[in-house]
Amino acid sequence: MTDDRNGEQPELDEKNDDGAAPRVEAAAEADGGSATGRGGVSRRALIGWTGGALAVGAAAAGGVAAAVTEERHSAPRATTTAVPFEGAHQAGIATPVQDRLHFVSFDVITEDRAKLVRLLQQWTAAARAMTQGQAVGKGAVDGIAEAPPDDTGEAVGLPPANLTLTIGFGPSLFVKDNKDRFGIAAKRPVALAELPPFPGDNLEPARSGGDICIQACADDPQVAVHAIRNLARIGFGTVAVRWSQLGFGKTSSTTPDAQTPRNMFGFKDGTRNIAGSETDRLDKHVWARTEDGSDWMTGGSYLVARRIRMHIETWDRTPLGEQEEIIGRTKGEGAPHGAVKERDEVPLKALKETSHVRLSHPDSNDGVTILRRGYSFVDGSDGLGRLDAGLFFLAYMRDPARGFIPLQQKLASHDAMNEYIQHVGSALFACPPGVRGADDWWGKALFG
Repeated sequence: MTDDRNGEQPELDEKNDDGAAPRVEAAAEADGGSATGRGGVSRRALIGWTGGALAVGAAAAGGVAAAVTEERHSAPRATTTAVPFEGAHQAGIATPVQDRLHFVSFDVITEDRAKLVRLLQQWTAAARAMTQGQAVGKGAVDGIAEAPPDDTGEAVGLPPANLTLTIGFGPSLFVKDNKDRFGIAAKRPVALAELPPFPGDNLEPARSGGDICIQACADDPQVAVHAIRNLARIGFGTVAVRWSQLGFGKTSSTTPDAQTPRNMFGFKDGTRNIAGSETDRLDKHVWARTEDGSDWMTGGSYLVARRIRMHIETWDRTPLGEQEEIIGRTKGEGAPHGAVKERDEVPLKALKETSHVRLSHPDSNDGVTILRRGYSFVDGSDGLGRLDAGLFFLAYMRDPARGFIPLQQKLASHDAMNEYIQHVGSALFACPPGVRGADDWWGKALFG
């Protein structure tokens, strides 16, 4: 959760000091509507905050206010720009982290390989258009009146907002119920093995797994929701939404010059995350290689998604000094205990053995490093007066068996933070390399 994480608890870790973040995986879907809601409030803003009043209310109880304040002090990034869709790697991994997230996991409900391939081609075309600020197909208003429009329309007039769309394939796409539905079982990467159970997990099947995932990140929540809504619509009859998650308040950054975000516990998170400009570290820790055993994954990466419920009401009643000992950093500056500044070298031996930073730091894990880009979430309340809030942990790595798994095993067994969090959702996906050229499409190397 704090910066040295390499493992999973709430993304407080310094990511990549290498840390991983709290359990994540969640569900939430939203459809856009008119641009403005009652009282002139932007519906985009309402969607982005998924119960914004709750998120703001949680500030007093979870440090959100501090996070929001710091974000406002950072120079805003232009939302009129478009992130290139094509490239050696998929956008949305090492790309500068945007402010909002809509993540979805699909089940494939057909066994027709040709139908699935057709969908992947259609999705690619739609993603190419939407990431460049264009409408899907003929758009929302230019089609014939007797047929539904190609685009749902809630992003009409909105800029691209740095939208990225990233696709991944789950283990169950290759083999499900002992069946090789699409003739690709032999191409399943060794690294795409199901994650083992971890101590303390309380995973909900309805918020875990899935055949295909799509991660939409943007600096406008309505743009991200529009993208997922349209892809789900295009996939009707071929795929069905298994679960989805809205996220706000990024808890990590791939641009080290930006201010370090804070998570729902109020601590800076991701101080030492891998930067998008650190090509050497990305090559070593994030991008899959041919020698790893799967040619079609060369240039791709493996994604671990965990929905981590944070018991913020309990945390908010914990003394400040105890909070800082649990994390291993000061709450204000974010400096490691025994140091002065946030980015000072971490004096590991000065930290408690059960502190999150010490346990997740690369130097405590033979150099293990992952790239995190998680988000906070508030999905209403749990019916008992407590916010259903936490961290949607997203981490990319070259091989989960060498990255996430050993880190999480250590954190789940020894991290003092476990008293305040619980992993309730989990999924693993193989994200192929980027699309190259007009004739390429998502998954072509796998299905071609």
